[in-house]
Amino acid sequence: MGTERQGGPKKWLRGLGRPSSADAASGAVTGLFSIPEGMAYAAIAGFNPVAGLYAGVVPAIVGSLTSRTVLMVTTLTSAIALTSQSVLSDAGLDPKSAGNIAMLTVLVGVVMLLMGVLRLGVVMSFVSNAVMTGFATGIALQIIVGVLKDATGYTPQGHNKLYQVGDWLAHVGDWKGAATLVAAVTVAVWAATRAVRRLESVALLVAMVVVSVGVAVAGTDVELVRDIAHIPGALPTFSAPDLSALPDLLTGACSVALVALAQAAGISPSMPNPDGSRSDVNADFRSQGYANVLGGLFQALPSGGSMSRTGVAVSAGARTRWAGVISGVFLALVVLVCGSLAERIPMPVIGGLILVVGGELIWGKRRDIALVLRTSWMSSAAMILTFLATTQLPLQQAIVIGAVLSLLLYCAQAARQAKLIALTRTPDGTWHTATPPKRLPAGEVTVLDYAGTSFFAELPRIEGELPSPDGARDAVLVLVVRTLPDVPSSAVIKLLDRYARSLDKAGGRLILAGAQPSLVRVLKSTGLSDRLGIVPAAPELLGPLATAEAQGREWIAGRREQGPAPATE
Repeated sequence: MGTERQGGPKKWLRGLGRPSSADAASGAVTGLFSIPEGMAYAAIAGFNPVAGLYAGVVPAIVGSLTSRTVLMVTTLTSAIALTSQSVLSDAGLDPKSAGNIAMLTVLVGVVMLLMGVLRLGVVMSFVSNAVMTGFATGIALQIIVGVLKDATGYTPQGHNKLYQVGDWLAHVGDWKGAATLVAAVTVAVWAATRAVRRLESVALLVAMVVVSVGVAVAGTDVELVRDIAHIPGALPTFSAPDLSALPDLLTGACSVALVALAQAAGISPSMPNPDGSRSDVNADFRSQGYANVLGGLFQALPSGGSMSRTGVAVSAGARTRWAGVISGVFLALVVLVCGSLAERIPMPVIGGLILVVGGELIWGKRRDIALVLRTSWMSSAAMILTFLATTQLPLQQAIVIGAVLSLLLYCAQAARQAKLIALTRTPDGTWHTATPPKRLPAGEVTVLDYAGTSFFAELPRIEGELPSPDGARDAVLVLVVRTLPDVPSSAVIKLLDRYARSLDKAGGRLILAGAQPSLVRVLKSTGLSDRLGIVPAAPELLGPLATAEAQGREWIAGRREQGPAPATE
């Protein structure tokens, strides 16, 4: 154990790798993005914009150092900001109180840590790819809609994101010419820079700097970062949580944590680790927990894995986790040294570049969308419904709907895939698969393999596939149940009991092969073991099957020696 503890930090340090020039450029771009984006998200939700700014410092550094999704940037998102505002409002607490914000952020971090420690990330493995594709695409559209006002000067109206897009397009005449032109030039400069291979990784930075300087020189009248709030020339200081707010925020903190974790869960499939290592949902939960606990003590709003900020980092050339670390450090230096210059970044520039990032996220999902559409109508419906929920409902509600859809998909697929397969032995001793017979042949051993999860919805179909025991005198059915859970549902026990009784009445016998120890105990405690044979599971895969088949032949031979017997009434 001591060796493992000593090796842990060393392994972690080796896993950090070395920052590259691409990471430095990416960190600079991401740090600059954090100024207007973080402040805007906080302001929209009614928080002090500076709290949104500080969410890009400590949380980004801590999250990037500890996350198993290497490129994930942990910071404030629009969904987290809006959910946090709702929680504080429902609790009747002031959203601009530093103590309330610190308490909420720390609580969110504690919830995330507990979920990671309890390994509740396994829940995410039950979320279907179709649901995650719809969720990630909906989040990308939310990112785009969130900057339409910055990019064109027109604030789209409507109760959901799709309607807002339609309203935005229908009011082209209300777009402000200067803002639209600056955003369009920003996208054009980005595209031209990206076309040069050597500059591809810094295209976002080049576009931001070049167009920002051009706007300043030309004196173009557009909204600037300083129009949102003044950037203080100071680093975040310690902020003590208001413990009196804890009872009122505990439930709400769980909601914020779930929103943040659900958003982050969509990042690892979209942004695989460049080093080929695997992400770990539980480790990512803990990472975001650390980021919030420490960030909450230094004036940050609740944070989580940000799809947009991670997209910016990747588009700017991020190669290792150092890109996220550098983004936090760079942001802190900009705030400390040249906050007045950062205040001059035009909002249409940020809007144009976020449009690019959101568009790339949706474009990157095109193959996943096409795959889901080709898979099945149920998967397609789940993806579309999740997308619609993500764009039209509060995110916490969309998450619940996505979880329910995933559960329904899992149950439906499990029920459809469950089946019985007949196994027949050839003269050379090998086993071949076949279709189960309609009736059990008298005086023979029939082997069926059960492939399923014992989910109650599949049982009626499985029972219908069992061979009819009518006329099955001296017949044995060997049912291989190696995939049956240790403790199956009571419906399975009832099914086995019914079939064993009907087979016994016809003069036959049921033998279970490969039963797990817990299943054997259940069968004995219910008395079902008296009506059927049981061959426990063994390390050798085909061992229980061979044993059960031999027992069946011995039983048939014994019956024949006894001579004909009247069937049981």
